[in-house]
Amino acid sequence: MTALTEVARWIPELPVEIAELAPELGIPPQDVRIFRRYLDLHRVRLAPDKDLRGLMVAAARSLSGLRGNEHRVRYVLAGRTLAMAGPAVDNALHEACAELGLTGAVAMTVHQQACASGLLAVDLAGRLLAADGDPDAFALVLTGEKANIPGSRMIAGTTVMGEAAAACLVRAGGGRDELLGYAAHTYGEYHQVVPSEERAERFGESYVPMLVAAMTDAVERAGLDFADLDLVLPHNVNRYSWTRVCRTIGLPIDRVFLDNVPELGHAFCADSFVNHADAVRLGRLAPGDHYLMAGVGLGATFAAMVFRH
Repeated sequence: MTALTEVARWIPELPVEIAELAPELGIPPQDVRIFRRYLDLHRVRLAPDKDLRGLMVAAARSLSGLRGNEHRVRYVLAGRTLAMAGPAVDNALHEACAELGLTGAVAMTVHQQACASGLLAVDLAGRLLAADGDPDAFALVLTGEKANIPGSRMIAGTTVMGEAAAACLVRAGGGRDELLGYAAHTYGEYHQVVPSEERAERFGESYVPMLVAAMTDAVERAGLDFADLDLVLPHNVNRYSWTRVCRTIGLPIDRVFLDNVPELGHAFCADSFVNHADAVRLGRLAPGDHYLMAGVGLGATFAAMVFRH
């Protein structure tokens, strides 16, 4: 059974108010007020001194269980939103592996599900390890990206992207958190990067039902129902969307870990993993608790994973 051994996050020190970014991003003043009042988006964290390799290395080095176990890492998977990460001559993932002493691992990037690719990477890591049959082997999953490519810094009217990063060690079994159920639903009719006005409106209307469907599928595969969930670790797109989800499924909003939404914004695939590390640090997860990670990737994939802590 796929299990997480440890989850860690790295947060840039530089907080930037969304209002400061508004002129550069083309956000009208009235939208800045909407972001703050209704979406609970106030600021993001940026790392101008680090490139993508630097983000991955910083997140991986936050894992206490990686030091001294580099030789046990069989796979390194980068769960990424963006297919294009920089100049073609650069290979940030392989450079990060070399810096971390993981040159014996098979390294690959997973990006086909956009911001849901981090959950896909965990599922894939567990299946690869199970197929290998080595009970002592690890896979390292890395998430987090640079918000510096045109069109990648915000989703209009929805969220602003930040540069937090996360890393987790995965085993085929015997880890700290056991994966009980995983579901990913892809709706290819929303594949356009810039959809028509009609299709964008239809996506907005269907967003909550599609996310709820993936969450329901994952919970049922885990043999649970929503009342059994002690915590939801969301993607940090905004607070308003999660209020709608909770209203639909009858889950109290205080069971969704929204602490990082106003401070970090949406950190691509890293959100649920950053939230996991902070929830553990703050004592929001106790042994035996069931929790759900969720992610939505434009394109459009809605994914959810249920774990027992």
